[in-house]
Amino acid sequence: MSDQTPLAPLPVRERFASDPTLGAGNFLDRAAGANPNRAVPYAFSHRLDHRGQVVLVGHSLLDLVALRDRYAAWYHAMGVRPGEPVGVVVAEGLEPLLHFFALTALGAVPALVNDAMRPDVMVRYLNHVGVVGVVADDTTRLAAAYRQDPQRRPRFLALTAEVQASDPAAAALPERYPYQHAAEDVVALIHSSGTTGTPKSTVLAHRQFWEGKQPRMTRFPAEPSDRLMSLMPHTHAGGLSYFLTATLLGLPTVVMAGWRRAVVEPVMEAFQPTMVASFPRTFVELATGELPVAGAARVHSWFNTGDSAHYGHVRRLVRLGERPAGLIRPWLLPQEKAEQPALPGSQFVDGLGSSEMGMALFGQVTSPETERADRCVGKPSEVVEDAVVLDQDGVEVPDGTVGLLAVRAPSITPGYWNDERLTASFRLSGYWLTGDVAYRDAEGRFFHLDRTVDVIDTLDGPVYSLPLEEVLLADCAELVRDCSVVGVPHPDGGQRPVAVVQLQESAEVLDEDGLLKAANAELARAGLAELAALRVARTDGDFPLGPTGKVLKRELRTRHARLLTASAS
Repeated sequence: MSDQTPLAPLPVRERFASDPTLGAGNFLDRAAGANPNRAVPYAFSHRLDHRGQVVLVGHSLLDLVALRDRYAAWYHAMGVRPGEPVGVVVAEGLEPLLHFFALTALGAVPALVNDAMRPDVMVRYLNHVGVVGVVADDTTRLAAAYRQDPQRRPRFLALTAEVQASDPAAAALPERYPYQHAAEDVVALIHSSGTTGTPKSTVLAHRQFWEGKQPRMTRFPAEPSDRLMSLMPHTHAGGLSYFLTATLLGLPTVVMAGWRRAVVEPVMEAFQPTMVASFPRTFVELATGELPVAGAARVHSWFNTGDSAHYGHVRRLVRLGERPAGLIRPWLLPQEKAEQPALPGSQFVDGLGSSEMGMALFGQVTSPETERADRCVGKPSEVVEDAVVLDQDGVEVPDGTVGLLAVRAPSITPGYWNDERLTASFRLSGYWLTGDVAYRDAEGRFFHLDRTVDVIDTLDGPVYSLPLEEVLLADCAELVRDCSVVGVPHPDGGQRPVAVVQLQESAEVLDEDGLLKAANAELARAGLAELAALRVARTDGDFPLGPTGKVLKRELRTRHARLLTASAS
């Protein structure tokens, strides 16, 4: 890799932070126009050579602009016009980002779809969005579905390879290009994980999706030598958010398509990141078994968003890497930072966020010295105007009382595409309901207990699944690799908690009754509700994951719905 830096100078980043017209629809052009290092590679993909060794492939801002323009010319030739939604169903990595750039440069609306989504769900989702066309790595399944319902077929179904092979000289770009976005213009549609049913279609607007990220221009990265590994799905708002930030900063970033440890660890060793951003799915894998010491040797920060991470995994990851003095003591002068020795271990920044929130709006930092605080997601970020816990009537509840987490922030989505009723259901008393159950303590810290749809309704009152999972993963760590707790019907009425667990490879084989007794002993010590049953996931199918790697609790509830009633009979 080149010794030249792709980083944008500080004055450029300061202008980005105060630019009122910058947003999610034009950040590539603004970065390419302002960064004097625009020709230096900053975005990396990877391939394997004939020996199976990792080869990093760099792309500069100018490279991405040229690819963007080629793709945009193809889309324009297909008749795509401003405001029209287009489905993009391509493998993760840089490719979905290129389609995002091309479509937004035309003023169109990319509906980014994770290609792991089940085909029937995907077609329902695309029909709901009303896409005028679809580009996919494989159109076979989509074409078959549309043959069953030809009235819903969009104007075009095209292979990604067709776009990639297009001749930029064969098609013209619009006269007014790139498109100039107004603040409220829709720039993308992001689907939810589908953990609670059919995915929702969250709107991202040009300015709204940039709001809250401005401070990162001067505070992130922490060191001139920082390098980011992005393990986010880049069809998701989290992946797009981190790439937006990296592009404006010129931060060297390797964009990963795969998230499994077998793929990730060799690239970590080759790229030597100082920061790793992911959903919890990869952190579970990296924290399990032998730790990736060589790949994480320079890591000082792990960034998690989406679902909150579990302490049982976090405490292992922060043993890795090292923290430069400037990260721990940012007030030091540059010379003083250079003279200070690095501290062993790293920090884990756990951000509670969602596509609807626009970014992580709560953050908890854990380092090797941090005391355990189960389910604490910290305090609201500075972009949050107000964060409260409400009752069902929209009245704020006292500290320590469990209720509905609600926020006000400029980064909040304008709503759900083509669904005003759904949008209205998430608004209460002038706040946006995040869909989470939480409480706030006297210090202003928030504690995340559950998703509202996952609360277990027992005869004795609500039981929250996440604190139970926290204990199983932290205090039964020698046995449990990952787990999910759901509520299933009990013959006496109401629901009872049931755990589905994946075991550590090194775990001594116990029967499920023995595991249940061990788990309930730890839960009793923590003062939490006991499990009514425990099942070991012996195959991947026993522990179903959605397109973004989240456990599908609704499927577990359905699968085990008769577990307790059948046992009783």
